[in-house]
Amino acid sequence: MEDGVKEKKSQVAPLWEAFHKNLLRHGIQQDQADWYVKWVQGFAKSMKGPLKSRSASDVLRYLEKLAGSNTMQEWHVKQAASALQFFYQEQLSIPWALKWEWDKAASHATALVIKNKTGVPADNTTSKKSLRISSSVQRFDDHVPGLQFKSTHAELIERLRKEIRQRHYSLRTEQAYEAWTLRFLAFNTGKIPSDSGEEDVRAFLDYLVQERQVSASTQGQTLNALVFLFKHAMGQPLGDIGTFTRSRRPRKLPEVLSVDEVERLLGEMSGVTALMAGLLYGSGLRLMECVRLRVKDIDFSYHQIKVWGKGQKHRITMLPKRYEKELHEHLKVVKALHESDLREGHGKVFIEPALARKYPGASHEWAWQYVFPAQTKSVDPRSGKVRRHHIHETSLQKAVKSAAGRAGITKAGSCHTLRHSFATHLLEAGYDIRTVQELLGHEDVSTTMIYTHVLNRPGLAVRSPADR
Repeated sequence: MEDGVKEKKSQVAPLWEAFHKNLLRHGIQQDQADWYVKWVQGFAKSMKGPLKSRSASDVLRYLEKLAGSNTMQEWHVKQAASALQFFYQEQLSIPWALKWEWDKAASHATALVIKNKTGVPADNTTSKKSLRISSSVQRFDDHVPGLQFKSTHAELIERLRKEIRQRHYSLRTEQAYEAWTLRFLAFNTGKIPSDSGEEDVRAFLDYLVQERQVSASTQGQTLNALVFLFKHAMGQPLGDIGTFTRSRRPRKLPEVLSVDEVERLLGEMSGVTALMAGLLYGSGLRLMECVRLRVKDIDFSYHQIKVWGKGQKHRITMLPKRYEKELHEHLKVVKALHESDLREGHGKVFIEPALARKYPGASHEWAWQYVFPAQTKSVDPRSGKVRRHHIHETSLQKAVKSAAGRAGITKAGSCHTLRHSFATHLLEAGYDIRTVQELLGHEDVSTTMIYTHVLNRPGLAVRSPADR
């Protein structure tokens, strides 16, 4: 009996070892990878039969079970959901896991955690305004309301999506506007959306700053989402909202690495993420500009990269000669993967709908493929088609952060730090600020001017009188 148990454990152990190694390869830190394995092991113990035979309903039941425990916090449930998503999508590549809406399941489970830990009745002596905020705290949190709440307002949300897609807004914008709409509706629970107006929007914006202490950019995004909701989805444009508490936007200088620190950071990286980080620094790309690069955007003959930046603004930046050979070799591997996808009946990539109608065959052409494709195919959340999308940005973010730690860099070593360092080092080399502005894709030169403060060059170089 004992020998049989040992044999069974020895058969399972390689699975967890392979899972743990896969997590580390994707840039997930050691301690977090350990927890991911523990969560999936806990799921395996709670279920009978092999893990490959488990379904989405099994995962949802497990998350709900965790949410019902008094010892669980919201972040526990979210981490467990992330672990199971990675396991079934990346480790096992189960078809249902590629289609399932994991974020909604996690939101549903975390909403149950909130429900279990709240519900304290309001004091009758409390003023009307504070009573409203107190009750809002019980039903509103940083997380998007759950599936049941969303189904209540399904018609309005569908109209919102339709209006957003007609204007060709990005999927991220759609997700953000939808999330803030649901939070606003949760804040005004018990009130018909069509009866809401300027006063409700003002109260919500006040609440975000006074109670949730959100940043200025978050509050601004919320206001844009609600203006769009009322004007286009509900057909009743907002009037004068009046005065509301505004979150202050702090004036921060960008974090910049020295040339030596950049080299140390890049020296700690390897593989595809090392190449991507090199382009962030060598070309001044934003994170999403890098992961969304297409093959046609790389011009080896002119040593240039064509970039579609924020707001679909086109610009050209340099392709560092240091990475040209490595990028050539990388594209050979990507092309072989693309040809393999074509043989399997896939190989099509996402293209803007208007362009896809004009050029029906472009989606499967080599020139339109992503330079940095994902390891596995996934389901497009809008069209439902199975495609190979670009690599997820978190892979690069985690790899850069982890490399900064190994390099002993105490500054905030992020992907955007590499872009800041690109701009600063160009100015240090004597290039004029308008050139740097064009390379960065800044609409206003005043945005680029912030890097002169890092250099202590608000116009001309200034020396302290003590150093004369």
